[in-house]
Amino acid sequence: MQLSLVGVAHAYGDADVLTDITLDIPGGRILCIVGPSGCGKSTLLRLIGGLERPTRGQILQMGRAPEGCLNPLTYVFQDFALLPWRSVAGNVRLVLEDHGLPGAEARRIVTDVLARTRLSDFADALPRQLSGGMKQRVAIARALAVNPAVMLMDEPLSALDSQTRELLMDDLVALWTRAPFTSVYVTHNLAEAVRLGHRIVVLSRRPGRIAEMVDIDIPLAERTADHPDLARQQQHLWSIMRDEARAADSELVDG
Repeated sequence: MQLSLVGVAHAYGDADVLTDITLDIPGGRILCIVGPSGCGKSTLLRLIGGLERPTRGQILQMGRAPEGCLNPLTYVFQDFALLPWRSVAGNVRLVLEDHGLPGAEARRIVTDVLARTRLSDFADALPRQLSGGMKQRVAIARALAVNPAVMLMDEPLSALDSQTRELLMDDLVALWTRAPFTSVYVTHNLAEAVRLGHRIVVLSRRPGRIAEMVDIDIPLAERTADHPDLARQQQHLWSIMRDEARAADSELVDG
């Protein structure tokens, strides 16, 4: 399934947050959204996910959801959003419980996504027994369980230390390589964006508008932390954002 945003704008009262956002999100690709603090990245993700309606413009869903899709759009949040009294398997199974699946089918799905996210040995563990990286893998497994058409990821790695973040990026690359999925991935971390994004959308400071779109053609599996082309892409993104980020920071402080 492909998403298309046409002339999307959003405001809270008199405060314009986003303006004139027009872009296509192709199926089977990861689109990363970056930009200065307060530019509307998370707001744009909420609009795409249907949690809010844009003040102006359209967000169109085109094409069919994948076979077996139980939820066309699903979220992965920064704070994991796990139920502390449910096991790893129980947290994953939660998203299946309203779909009327036979017990055997639900168990098969849970077993499959736990295997894909390397959590099979921790199926009975509680969230308090897990590291931050493992908690986020549970959140990713839960999102994968509904076989979404589009996975919406809001700063999913920002609460993790640098080593864990690198491991989770490797996990996401492995998951995508095995079975390509469509994702809109919001991050403030440019290293994450160039590591994971097939296309990177740079938003200006508020009201956020598209300052530039950058396509990266290097296969995900070949993108390493020391890849020279990725370093150049990251520097290019920062050159676009630097002045805007400084201005946005001054606005936030002055406000």
